[in-house]
Amino acid sequence: MKLSLAIQTPEVPVPVPVALLTGSLEDRLAKARGLGADGVELLTVNPKALDAPALRRALDGAGLEVAAIGSGALAFAAGLTLLHSDPQVAAQAQERLRDLIDFAVFLRAPLVTVGSFRGRVASVGGNGRALLAARLREAADYAAARGVRLALEPLNRYETDIVHTASEGLAFVEEVGHPALGLLLDTYHVNIEERSWAEPFRRAMAAGRLWHVHLGDNNRLYPGGGLIDFAAIVATLGEAGYRGYLSAELLARPDPDTAAIETMRRMRPLVAPYRGQ
Repeated sequence: MKLSLAIQTPEVPVPVPVALLTGSLEDRLAKARGLGADGVELLTVNPKALDAPALRRALDGAGLEVAAIGSGALAFAAGLTLLHSDPQVAAQAQERLRDLIDFAVFLRAPLVTVGSFRGRVASVGGNGRALLAARLREAADYAAARGVRLALEPLNRYETDIVHTASEGLAFVEEVGHPALGLLLDTYHVNIEERSWAEPFRRAMAAGRLWHVHLGDNNRLYPGGGLIDFAAIVATLGEAGYRGYLSAELLARPDPDTAAIETMRRMRPLVAPYRGQ
């Protein structure tokens, strides 16, 4: 089990509320490594605007992996979603998802996340579910051909109108029917939509579809800033043999550095027994 901090890349035009750490990209990478992170989750809107070779050198120099390429900034900062009411914008979103997949390949990231970037079924009408399934199936084909996977994130009812729970996520993944599509579970959303903090993780692991985990307490602050029993969740994941990342994608409060520091202070002892798994 490994720990990651979400940071935004330099071309993102506005601060992303769930991106951690301050300073230049090099500063943020150095801080992440100094705090004991194994990797970073990169929130980007336009990878083609970045100097990807320089970024990979900086990551290698800091001794950090890329845990995932996050798509959340596409919805927040660029207004792009797969279920956008404007077909041209939706097509642009599909193209940008392919860019994120290519970016993941270059940076040796194992997966690309799909959370708020999917949009809302209500934006496109009654065929939205089938439309999303088709677009994710197409993207999964593109990703699989390049050795990358997609992780769909169940979100709470206030942020999306499709796929809120682990069970709903597993059902939708089955509906899409592609081996390169799995799940990302976020402790913040789990707290809102589920009946147990630990059981959804056990269920997704039993199905072989849990590929990534986001950390955030019930108030979306750093672990320990709220009520969630992270020890129980980590123990459940460890017992189930989870070997992926726990990635802090949470509100940058009271400030981006403190949120990262407190996350790592809380989580390092919890994952220590499962290091190397």
